[in-house]
Amino acid sequence: MGRALVLNATDLPLAVVPARRAVVLVLKEKAEVVSSNGMIFHSEHLVLEAPSVVRLRRYVRVPYRPHAPLTRRAVFARDEWTCQYCGATAENLDHVVPRSRGGLHVWENVVAACRRCNAKKEDRTPAEAGFHLTRQPFAPRDGFHLTLGQLEPGWEAFLI
Repeated sequence: MGRALVLNATDLPLAVVPARRAVVLVLKEKAEVVSSNGMIFHSEHLVLEAPSVVRLRRYVRVPYRPHAPLTRRAVFARDEWTCQYCGATAENLDHVVPRSRGGLHVWENVVAACRRCNAKKEDRTPAEAGFHLTRQPFAPRDGFHLTLGQLEPGWEAFLI
């Protein structure tokens, strides 16, 4: 099943939804199709191309968030789904300074790691385990881009 990018009435990106949800928004006249992805939805009386990008007809106020929320998915997206110790595919989160040693659960102390490196590091700092970080963890400025996952073709023009 495809996905669709939802734009606010001002053309700012709001969310990514399943294509089926985007079709419902269009059918209820809450949104208009900006771009289609080629998939087709059929009903008894209607054939409709699945939208890839939809624009809401009315402006939706979005609450201001000064920083991106720290979630598992967001950390993987920030670190590009790669282990920050060896470069393999990441499967776990790791606290650079272990929480048992006073490390906090903050952006600057959490990285994506593969199972092998996470198990090998155990309850030690990277230096004690003989590891070094490929890049220092940081707090991202924009949380929306972290929730997108892999970009669909045609979305680049709408993302700032």
